[in-house]
Amino acid sequence: MATASKEPPPDSLTKDSSAKDGLTRATLPKSAAAGNAGNPAGSVRVEIFDQVYNLRGSDADYIIKLAEYVDGKMRAVSEQTATVDSVRLAVLAALNIADEYHLLKRRLDAPAPGARQRASKLANALDEVLQDTRQTG
Repeated sequence: MATASKEPPPDSLTKDSSAKDGLTRATLPKSAAAGNAGNPAGSVRVEIFDQVYNLRGSDADYIIKLAEYVDGKMRAVSEQTATVDSVRLAVLAALNIADEYHLLKRRLDAPAPGARQRASKLANALDEVLQDTRQTG
């Protein structure tokens, strides 16, 4: 369960068991939401697979989103394998994330179906227009 905080240290965290997915998530009390006391500037406290990390970056919300994603991947791998070694789980989760990345990259790098044919038709049409312009101009 990924948790994150741009707020005070862990002793001010409370548990919220009302999550729709049935998981218990650590949340901040409303009174702590106003400031960033206790954390260095730009520091974000996240929890990935029950391990706490203090990370820095320019976009705290993005860091939190990434941490939640990695935590979810590690938990999914943990449910599908018998291993309890968190390093092995992290490597398997990283391989799953790398696989997703490369599949999406391959899809983006591949031209859309018919794109070459359409480009060829447009190039031919442009050539015809340019030739007509040269002949009449």
